[in-house]
Amino acid sequence: MNKLLILLACIATLSSCKVQQLTNLTMIEIEHRMAIKNLVDTFSTLADQKETEKQTLLFTENAIVETVMGGNVVGTIQGRRQIGDTFANFLNKFETVYHLNGQQTVTLKGNQASAVSYCLVVLIGNENGKKMKTTFGIYYNDDFVLENGKWLIAKRRSNFHWQEKEEMK
Repeated sequence: MNKLLILLACIATLSSCKVQQLTNLTMIEIEHRMAIKNLVDTFSTLADQKETEKQTLLFTENAIVETVMGGNVVGTIQGRRQIGDTFANFLNKFETVYHLNGQQTVTLKGNQASAVSYCLVVLIGNENGKKMKTTFGIYYNDDFVLENGKWLIAKRRSNFHWQEKEEMK
């Protein structure tokens, strides 16, 4: 009887250790997913504030950004400097920039990850003397890397899925 109790105690202890290991792995995964979501949201907030210098620090040194419209790549930029210059030139055309991020799916693979993130972007600016609002439905296909304990964007494919333009009154 004592041997049976000792055996049951050992099994319970081992099971507890396994549950703790699984819980720790799950917590680490949750932390990584939250950090990636925060990275994507911070990118959008900095774009809205036109803080492109800070925004570029969210990318790896040799990151690539592709712009896709109608299923075709219409532009590719590489490296923090080119990304920052291109973003600044684009955002300065508008008086208001507004991102609203939606659903995101993340796949983790060690110190790399990928995600699909949906975003609604509103740009308000002047065109031919008229105040125009352009709204884009975009989804990002991102590849991330974990460098020095921090997730960064290594590649972003910005898919401009649809667009609506109207004059503001």
